[in-house]
Amino acid sequence: MGKTKTYHPVKLIMGVSTADIGLWEKLRPQLEAAYSPIDLQLDWYKFDHTKYYTKEMGSNLLKCFVSFEEFINVEALPGIKHATNAIEKAYAVDGKRRINLDPGYINAPKLVLATTKDFSHRIYLQDGIFGDIHLKFRGKNFKPQEWTYPDYREPFVLKFFEKVRDVYMEQIGLESV
Repeated sequence: MGKTKTYHPVKLIMGVSTADIGLWEKLRPQLEAAYSPIDLQLDWYKFDHTKYYTKEMGSNLLKCFVSFEEFINVEALPGIKHATNAIEKAYAVDGKRRINLDPGYINAPKLVLATTKDFSHRIYLQDGIFGDIHLKFRGKNFKPQEWTYPDYREPFVLKFFEKVRDVYMEQIGLESV
């Protein structure tokens, strides 16, 4: 019989997509008040890896990723996804989002995204939210899965997530392996 173990808390990350960086600057303090100060942020980059958001949010999208200083328990992820969905809705104009917030987490072996969409590689968490193991850590690097979104495959994005993981490993007192 297997023995259960206490699961380490995880490092909250968030993808931020918008055509209006000023809106992000307005929202950032709200997110930091809710989840803790942002400790790392990837520079904004042109987000043209998909046309999925074009009709709703326009074609001049920028994207960045952030991580938060304090840990969360894995069980908190569905509630965080619902909260970010509510923020997106609150700042929408005529039913169209102006910002997209994609929460997830990093721990030693993986990067997990929260999503409302079910698929064969996603596990139901709770309250209509699924977990998507988007990147796995093997050797000394994050490795994409066959379903990993194109921008998450970019070397500069992978490098950022590896830096976030290094900070996480240091925070929990484990060597980065």
